[in-house]
Amino acid sequence: MVTHTSTPDSDRASAGGDRRRPPFDRVLVANRGEIAVRVIRTLKRLGITAIAVYSDADADAPHVLLADESVRIGPSPAAESYLDPARIVQAAIATGAQAVHPGYGFLSEHAGFARACREAEIVFIGPGEKALEVMGDKIRAKTHVAASGVPIVPGIADPTLDDDALLVAADSVGFPLLVKPSAGGGGKGMQVARDADELAAALATARRVASAAFGDDTLLLERLIERPRHIEVQVLADSHGTIVHLGERECSLQRRHQKVIEEAPSPLLDEQTRARIGAAACDAARSVGYLGAGTVEFLVSDAAPDEFFFIEMNTRLQVEHPVTELVTGVDLVEQQLRIAAGEPLAIGQDDVRLTGHAIEARVYAETPHRGFLPSTGRVLAWRAPGGEGVRVDAGITEGFEITAHYDPMIAKVITFGDDRQQAIARLDAALADTVVLGVDTNLGFLRRLLAEPDVQAGHLDTGLIDRMPETDAGGPSPALVEIAARRFARDEVDREPGRRATGPTAWRSATGWRPGSPRAYEVLLAPRDHPHDVRVVAAGGVDGERLDDGDVTVRRGDDGSVWAHHDGEAAAFIRIDRRAHVERRRAAAERGGLSADPELRAPMPGTVTAVFAADGDSVEAGDAVVAIEAMKMEHRIVAALDGTARLAVGLGDLVSRDQAVARIEPPAAASDPQLSNGSHDAAVTNAPHQE
Repeated sequence: MVTHTSTPDSDRASAGGDRRRPPFDRVLVANRGEIAVRVIRTLKRLGITAIAVYSDADADAPHVLLADESVRIGPSPAAESYLDPARIVQAAIATGAQAVHPGYGFLSEHAGFARACREAEIVFIGPGEKALEVMGDKIRAKTHVAASGVPIVPGIADPTLDDDALLVAADSVGFPLLVKPSAGGGGKGMQVARDADELAAALATARRVASAAFGDDTLLLERLIERPRHIEVQVLADSHGTIVHLGERECSLQRRHQKVIEEAPSPLLDEQTRARIGAAACDAARSVGYLGAGTVEFLVSDAAPDEFFFIEMNTRLQVEHPVTELVTGVDLVEQQLRIAAGEPLAIGQDDVRLTGHAIEARVYAETPHRGFLPSTGRVLAWRAPGGEGVRVDAGITEGFEITAHYDPMIAKVITFGDDRQQAIARLDAALADTVVLGVDTNLGFLRRLLAEPDVQAGHLDTGLIDRMPETDAGGPSPALVEIAARRFARDEVDREPGRRATGPTAWRSATGWRPGSPRAYEVLLAPRDHPHDVRVVAAGGVDGERLDDGDVTVRRGDDGSVWAHHDGEAAAFIRIDRRAHVERRRAAAERGGLSADPELRAPMPGTVTAVFAADGDSVEAGDAVVAIEAMKMEHRIVAALDGTARLAVGLGDLVSRDQAVARIEPPAAASDPQLSNGSHDAAVTNAPHQE
């Protein structure tokens, strides 16, 4: 199922209103997932042949099924498929594509890829190489736009400085500081340092992440503006000298520098400030001879909203572009196509009007109560919400396998309203009606975030999410537990030999039948991620009952787990063997109070990217032992107790979720009751998702 829903009011945002002839006949989309689906949707509306590319992991992906043609470009790892410029260009040549749309992420800001397209006489639907090279380097970008009068955040942007020199130079800027990879994007590798000691560690971490992610470990330092708001401006520029802005988007709701919820327009800016920041964005684009759709990002002081500072320019389409489309009625993908074909913009600055309010939530395959770690698996159920003012951009379908090879964002739910309150209310209702089973998602967290009083009031800043209490709100509701128990009970009833016998007698057709009424079927189950939280549920009346209807969705996983969705809540459960449960309780009692797990387990499937302790080294509770990377995130797994590290993996090894990666042997003199509490859940996220 490829999803895009809209209403008469929001059709203006996906149609664009431009009725000129198609700018190209054949366009290749060099991306995957929801952005590839979204680009292909506009191509098909314009009558352009849409050509998809896919890796082995995406052979049956929605973007492939939606396209008119498709080409395999390599194996599942992105480095061997979507990130290989030569493979993309070869696919474009082989299919006769006139142009390539890169989407966002992957090669969308790769100057070498743009150059390769040009040399192959294929139009790259994006800016020129100068803009990509200048704005792709944060240090160079800041220096460049500052010369054009665009205000920048105080900091150090000298690529010749090593760590020791940066430590010395930091005093001239003052703490707290933000360490940023110059070649980075989406917040990957960013570190906060509040003093010199923290800065030394932050520099080492940022260089390692930047080198692995971007092949460039150049760093820059910026003054950290406390409680800032992140506001970005959408610009369009054609080859005839016209540059316009389409207003701003508020992107302050972030978790570890990764945007979570975005909206347009910002509830902070007045019309005068909107005009000033829009003009600054156009100046930044003009300074590099920009071409196409781009976004200029600013930090804005919540205390002084008339002050803003340039952060960077994203030389591509943004994840959050739908909110701008909804409030302006401009299809940004169509504008990219027409500008790339050499057509002049059909709109001027005076034609831009912001109508109503739009808000977008990013749906990630991740587990909030485990530190937002990415979740992988087969999608057992997918149902997109509908209703007035609702738009969904998604790239999944039932049966689709979500792997650790790519970014964990699987869909975007966007709503439009006459005002901000209506848009938020519609988004909350749409998220409650969104069903994803088979992988964990952040849907519940998104609704909780929307309900925050400061979010409702528009009092936003980039640290709001980090200040929220822990996400685990006490486990699944009794109603959801009961639904899962009934499914387990019914499955077991269906497997009973007596059920397969012929004849209508109660002895063959009713579970636990007895004169008067059937007995309740007792089930032991637990949430999948909390297997020790065992519930004993009397699941009665399972015969002939339909468990899956419009209000309840239930699926059985390949591993025997049961996934259930009801009333905006979803969870996965496992069946607990009664004998194993008794033995586990007996073993726990015999340990005399040992609560820390000496086994360190991978909190997610991925690749071991760093080993911080050698086999046999002494470690203390809290020390990092190994780091695992998946879905563009790095996670450190730390020791839960003092002792000797015994490694089970090495650098570069692939690991599965909950696989033992190390064991901490406590000192011989240590007594069990004094060991500290901890588990593999001690893994901490070291870098966020990336667009």
